[in-house]
Amino acid sequence: MFESRAMQHYIYIPILSPSEKLKVGVTDYLTTEISTSKQKRFSLVTFVDSPGLVDGDMKYPFDVNKSILWLGDQADLIFVFFDPIGQALCKRTLNLVEQLNHKHADRMKFYLSKADEAGHESDRQRVMMQIVQELCKRPGLNRTGFDMPTIYIPSMNQKASRCANQIEDVCKEIEKTINQTIQNTLNSLEKDCDQIACMVDEKVQKDSAVYSQNIRARFRGAAFGFFGMLLPFLLLMTYLLSTQPKSVKKMLGEKLSDTLLIYLGPLARLWQSIPQDYSMYVLFAILGVAFIMLIIAKFASRTKPTFSRKQKKHLLEIQDYVQKVVKSKKP
Repeated sequence: MFESRAMQHYIYIPILSPSEKLKVGVTDYLTTEISTSKQKRFSLVTFVDSPGLVDGDMKYPFDVNKSILWLGDQADLIFVFFDPIGQALCKRTLNLVEQLNHKHADRMKFYLSKADEAGHESDRQRVMMQIVQELCKRPGLNRTGFDMPTIYIPSMNQKASRCANQIEDVCKEIEKTINQTIQNTLNSLEKDCDQIACMVDEKVQKDSAVYSQNIRARFRGAAFGFFGMLLPFLLLMTYLLSTQPKSVKKMLGEKLSDTLLIYLGPLARLWQSIPQDYSMYVLFAILGVAFIMLIIAKFASRTKPTFSRKQKKHLLEIQDYVQKVVKSKKP
């Protein structure tokens, strides 16, 4: 990931999802290489190699430090490979390694790469001592039990090296992390399935509560609408019975009009007590009250949206599938 004369550093990421933080600038300089190997779960691994970092006035077309730190936040493992050739320790690189180590010390793994090119055992020990001393000078990298295995890629045409090659340990570390990530994913899958089931239950319960509220709202609206129509009708009938009895008897019949007069007698006598000059004002007031009650009925009957039968059935089907099919796939 970082590269100088003395070091190369790689971040290992099982799955790297796109992020808004890696926008124009970074993506323009990304290249991808795909390997079809299935050895040692290689298909489950994504390696991200950072651009080289050197001291001096070299500038990059994007904020390389922030990009690398963000990648470190996403990675499951961060490999720091020290190249013995040149024996140079880039200050800019070490600053970034120190920042990564401060947040992700448990993910950081240090290796001496190309160890077979470091000369004899004494030369190799001297290189490692120099690297360790430089690292320990920094408080953020000075830790007990500092381990830096030696690794290299053997060549078929190269003579056998006496240098211990611990590259298999790197593979085991990656495989161990993959297993742990898979287990964490499975645990998360079970938790997510339960969460989805709870969310469906909550939505269905909330929908049922809203449905009950809508029924009450419709009942209130119907009640206000009924009284808004009944009250002016009764008052109008009593007004006609008290002021135009002959016309009412002719229109409704004598028997029905007499029955109405019995039940509406008190209201009819009330109309008779109102002066003739004010009767029209009272009539308009009654119509105004009726209009107001109809407006109240309209607002009181407002309902909230609820799930249709098809939508509710679909939600329950999702819940059933997640619980019985998806969740059951966890070994």
